[in-house]
Amino acid sequence: MNHPIRAARPSDAGLIFDLVRELAAYERLSDAVDATQATLADALFGEAPRVFCDIAEWEGEGVGFALWFYNFSTFRGRHGIYLEDLYVRPARRGHGLGKLLLANLAKRCIAEELARLEWSVLDWNEPSIDFYKAQGAELMDGWTTCRVTGEALWRLADHAR
Repeated sequence: MNHPIRAARPSDAGLIFDLVRELAAYERLSDAVDATQATLADALFGEAPRVFCDIAEWEGEGVGFALWFYNFSTFRGRHGIYLEDLYVRPARRGHGLGKLLLANLAKRCIAEELARLEWSVLDWNEPSIDFYKAQGAELMDGWTTCRVTGEALWRLADHAR
């Protein structure tokens, strides 16, 4: 049976939003979601999208996604892909769809001569960590993700004046 991976279309905005909410619930971060179907649709399908999405289908139904964007490595002097989110609905896990989503991005990296494919994983998420290691991912010990958001972002921006 063929389980295609395809580029998301504007008609997928509702599906993508539902998958994002399912992922947030799985990661125990539902309260962190302030995206809407409209904001995701605008980001993905607006005039100048800077984020992209691939859909995994099972028997014609969208059951997973990979949301990604281009980043850049100054050390390598080339772009790469940053995978923001990868999710497959629990009922369809174990059929290779997550691997196909990752492989599709790896294929894009090779075709576009990109330097790397990278992403983050929650440190408690052992099933995902094991899955990523099985795909050849190297966990980058010694690196900590930094984030500025909300009020702290406003305060930092204030220093630029």
